[in-house]
Amino acid sequence: MRKLVVTTIITLATAGAQAQRPDQGPDRAPKDPVVESIIQEEKDNSKLQLLAHELFDSIGPRLVGSPQMEKARDWALAKYKGWGIDAQEQDWGVWRGWERGISHIDMVSPRVRTLEATQLAWCPDMGNKTITAGLVILPDLADSAAYAAWMPSVKGKFVMVSMLQPTGRPDDNWDQFGTAASIQKMKDDRKAMTDAWASRVKKTGYTTRTLPVALENAGAAGVVSSYWSAGFGVDKIFGAYTKKIPSIDVMQEDYGMLYRLVESGANPKIAVHVESKERGPVPTFNVVAAIRGTEKPDEYVMLSAHFDSWDGGSGATDNGTGTLMMMEAMRILQKVYPHPKRTILVGHWGSEEEGLNGSRAFVEDHPDTVSKLQALFNQDNGTGRVVSMSGQGYLHAYDYLTRWLSKVPSYIRDSIKTTFPGTPGGGGSDFASFDAVGAPGFSLGALNWSYFNYTWHTNRDTYDKLVFDDLSNNVVLVAILAYMASEDPQRASVEKAVLPINPRTGEQTKWPAQVKAIRRGGMD
Repeated sequence: MRKLVVTTIITLATAGAQAQRPDQGPDRAPKDPVVESIIQEEKDNSKLQLLAHELFDSIGPRLVGSPQMEKARDWALAKYKGWGIDAQEQDWGVWRGWERGISHIDMVSPRVRTLEATQLAWCPDMGNKTITAGLVILPDLADSAAYAAWMPSVKGKFVMVSMLQPTGRPDDNWDQFGTAASIQKMKDDRKAMTDAWASRVKKTGYTTRTLPVALENAGAAGVVSSYWSAGFGVDKIFGAYTKKIPSIDVMQEDYGMLYRLVESGANPKIAVHVESKERGPVPTFNVVAAIRGTEKPDEYVMLSAHFDSWDGGSGATDNGTGTLMMMEAMRILQKVYPHPKRTILVGHWGSEEEGLNGSRAFVEDHPDTVSKLQALFNQDNGTGRVVSMSGQGYLHAYDYLTRWLSKVPSYIRDSIKTTFPGTPGGGGSDFASFDAVGAPGFSLGALNWSYFNYTWHTNRDTYDKLVFDDLSNNVVLVAILAYMASEDPQRASVEKAVLPINPRTGEQTKWPAQVKAIRRGGMD
């Protein structure tokens, strides 16, 4: 029986130690020439800003099934070829192909205002038509029978299906300027309004997924929503459920204006024009590159980041930053460590946003590689510097992760909090696909930089939100970890710790089970 280990948290920094940059004097002894070369190459010759400009400004977001995802694939393959690294596209399924076109939404009455709004992903095409119509708010009725009787009244109208937010200011703005009484009142009002709206939707007899379809079937002109992300000017942009009528998201500030105008009887009208193109089933894929090992070529160290994104912004911090970090690390490793002992792979996964599908497919399709994995390092939570690592439930992860981290310069290492043995990933990002089969996948947890409110899946996930100093540190970190894992004379232990009792259920926590990839998506 495996020994039960209590999770411990170890900070690799010395309390109060002054962080030291590499140009301020040595902080490691003796120096490792490969480590020094990694640091120097990123310091003097970083390609991060160029890569970011090309991927985010020129190519843009990478929705699964979109032409931009395919352009990004071709771009990455060309980059790796130019760096002398073998890379390939690995098809693993098909997805609904869709191309985003123009979104133009205006209020035309009682005054003219161009609205900050966009069609949701996979929104049906309207061709050359512009639909001008009034708006109605989903009413608060008694029950599903009352809603069934109300449904015919939506014919020819745009239906607003999101609640009115009581404030467009983020909570940290309230905390900075509000009084204790006003802050509490705002929070109480918001909770009451949120609960009341959830009850309203529940009484329709539909869910947030099925309600738009019911409105479409009833003859609505379109569905208008606002998924506010609790920040100034920020909405989360996901997918449409309608097949014939437009589904649009209106930013919170404009949505609130429309809502209040409807409530006050001003009878606002909006003009909606959206264009898109259905592409039929298209291949979905991963991009995998390799620097071949010399002594143990059939053992593997892997860098990992998902390639796809939602398309409200340009997918910069989710997960463009992880993508660029791994590409830049591979470029540097090829230049300063071209003959690793173990093969160093990088996986750029497709359709992570729809359920880790690319990495799950890789695990299914490449069992020999996965079974000989020394370690996988995954990054997928924004532009910030890495500040946390977990042993992910592997009993002896402390032994090798701390050994590998010891070569990382202190100005990076000292900020990283490690937790051992930790718990395995349950599905939040692609490392979990590997942990599910007992292959050592580790998540590199980054500093927040307001990620969840401002850039995660939002219309503001763009180039200008990148913090290049933090990204450069992350490149150095992951390149050194890959180098150390490749050089280690020992195979990393994958013995699992006995997981703790879940305090909510009182039952033993179980290791996550493998989940199969969705290989045909978006077409049902």
